[in-house]
Amino acid sequence: MNDNSFAIGLFKGLPERYDLLAEVLSFGQNGRWRRELVEHIAPTNPDTVLDVATGTGGVAIALAAETEARITGVDISDSMLERGRERVIKADLDGRITLTPARAEALPFAPESFDAVSFTYLLRYVEDPAATMAELARVIRPGGQMASLDFYVPPNIAWRGAWRAYTRFLLPLAGVLLGGRAWWDVGRFLGPNIEGHYARWPLARIVDAWEAAGMADVGHCEMSLGGGLVMWGTKRA
Repeated sequence: MNDNSFAIGLFKGLPERYDLLAEVLSFGQNGRWRRELVEHIAPTNPDTVLDVATGTGGVAIALAAETEARITGVDISDSMLERGRERVIKADLDGRITLTPARAEALPFAPESFDAVSFTYLLRYVEDPAATMAELARVIRPGGQMASLDFYVPPNIAWRGAWRAYTRFLLPLAGVLLGGRAWWDVGRFLGPNIEGHYARWPLARIVDAWEAAGMADVGHCEMSLGGGLVMWGTKRA
């Protein structure tokens, strides 16, 4: 489930309606989670930001709205990047945002190239999350920020039961009604994938990976009763 080629195939049919459906299927929470991520980068006034797993460029565009930074977005999906470029041009941000294909595990940038790095919905799809964290931290300048967003499993047992019912039954059904077969496949995949990831990589282990990669003052915030997780940290000098 963590293979790059599997992720490419899974999301290939989604770009055209990805942004609308992401909001609908998260009960409108995706945008709020994204704003929380941006708030951990924008106040540092970075000149350059790398947005990893940029998808259709949602976080890159949000960062451009809150900073003056030049933003590079990378993703392994050409179809997502194509849709992202359309959004960037429509927002008149093509002079500040560049979207290009690249793998998070092997970034084509020199060490300490960026003032900040953001990444979203990434670690569940890589073979070695700790090695990927080290690669992400490699391209941040000392003192620079990193922030991330992903789904999470609610720690509260009652909310976890509701979350499990939603991800196993309502999410696939809503997906197929609103987006067709591609969203049905993603809906069926997400719940088990999220839960399996945190069984292997509980939050404490993820924090350890951030710190081992060279990040200090690592913090996290559970969003929407634990349905989302925003993390942040500062590259050690």
